[in-house]
Amino acid sequence: MVALVNGVPQTLSLKALLEQFIIHRKEVVKRRTAFDLRQAEAREHILLGLKKALDHIDEIIKLIKKSKDVDEARLGLMKTFTFSEIQAQAILDMRLQKLSGLERKKIEDELREVQALIAELKSILSSAKRILAVIKKELEDIGAKYGDDRRTRVQKSGVKEFSEEDLIPDTEAVLVLTKGGYIKRTDPEEYRKQRRGGVGVVDLDTKDEDFVTHVITGTTHNDFLFFTDKGKAYQIKMYEIPEGKRATKGKSIMNFLSLAGDEKVTSILPMPKAVKTTALSLLMVTKNGVGKKTAAAGFHDVRRSGLIAIKLHPGDELVSASFVEKGDEAVLVTKKGQSIRFKESDIREMGRGAGGVNAMRLGKGDSIVGTGIVSKKMESPELLVIMQNGYGKKTKLKEYKTQKRGGSGIKTAKITSKTGELIAAHVITSPDSPVFNIPTYKRYERYK
Repeated sequence: MVALVNGVPQTLSLKALLEQFIIHRKEVVKRRTAFDLRQAEAREHILLGLKKALDHIDEIIKLIKKSKDVDEARLGLMKTFTFSEIQAQAILDMRLQKLSGLERKKIEDELREVQALIAELKSILSSAKRILAVIKKELEDIGAKYGDDRRTRVQKSGVKEFSEEDLIPDTEAVLVLTKGGYIKRTDPEEYRKQRRGGVGVVDLDTKDEDFVTHVITGTTHNDFLFFTDKGKAYQIKMYEIPEGKRATKGKSIMNFLSLAGDEKVTSILPMPKAVKTTALSLLMVTKNGVGKKTAAAGFHDVRRSGLIAIKLHPGDELVSASFVEKGDEAVLVTKKGQSIRFKESDIREMGRGAGGVNAMRLGKGDSIVGTGIVSKKMESPELLVIMQNGYGKKTKLKEYKTQKRGGSGIKTAKITSKTGELIAAHVITSPDSPVFNIPTYKRYERYK
């Protein structure tokens, strides 16, 4: 190793480098201790003067009262009681409260502490052994405060394969996508939790007609599946998406996915890393109420050009895609305010090329706008629905009976010209979520 020794660069062994470090630390400790000693001795000098002044307080008060000004009083104290200039000034600055017995005791106690510190500092400066003990104690304290386990793995042989992902830290990130197809990832710290009814914060510098459609959290090493209205699935890594600040616009998604001109992303899912070893399925629902369940392992490695996730009937579109496990239930919501809840097992698992089965019977002019998954692990889940004109309502899911798939469901929200049609629905469960600021209504109640 190369280091500067007396201003000259030298190549040193590890032992020589440590010796130079100890020499440096000795000098630091000596200078610091000498400085502390000077400060302590200066304070001792003042405290000795105050203690002496309290012993002769009556005569000192008479002398000060007879003096014409501060300078005459200071000189009188120095001449009569042999105080130094610093001590005399400290006496003149002393408040009357210092004359009490309690304050006198405080001065005496502080004087004893300062004198003990002076003795300790002098002992350190006079002993090379004590200086080394101080250095050792400080290094032990640093090790206890900042020491942590080794983060690198030591191997006998070199790394045979080295990928771009190995150079990127696996940190939390937020993926944001707009209706116009602009995408970016952002640091979660850019956002702050708010109460309902506020003005919020600017998330994207969007065009006037554009708006955010997806906000997904994950890590930079996550694989993300993108499902489009055409029934296709694409896959990219989170770190491949450019990072931007909260108010920046982002990049066109066309730069990362091979989408057709009129193809739109409808769902984004972070792919679990252990998907190959878990019995995880993918539930897809179309606008016309068709549902399909397929093994999630089939989407572990998706080619750049994408693959067919569901075979759509003419005029139909893929609305949502969600991961489901055995025992989960699905809640489908329509734009006219109908909803149905059924078990995931009601839809059998199919191959990727299948077209699906009827999941919900829709009325004339109605269509699916959202799908929520109810996990058996959830505590007190609720259904949140959002209307076209900005109204929101949440209802406890225990009010929705579990039916068989293919039914017309039950009413979940009353649609009026004031509220507009439903545009989104989500199953929520965390009391820490800001959406819990929205009041909970009965399924049949009108929201205010």
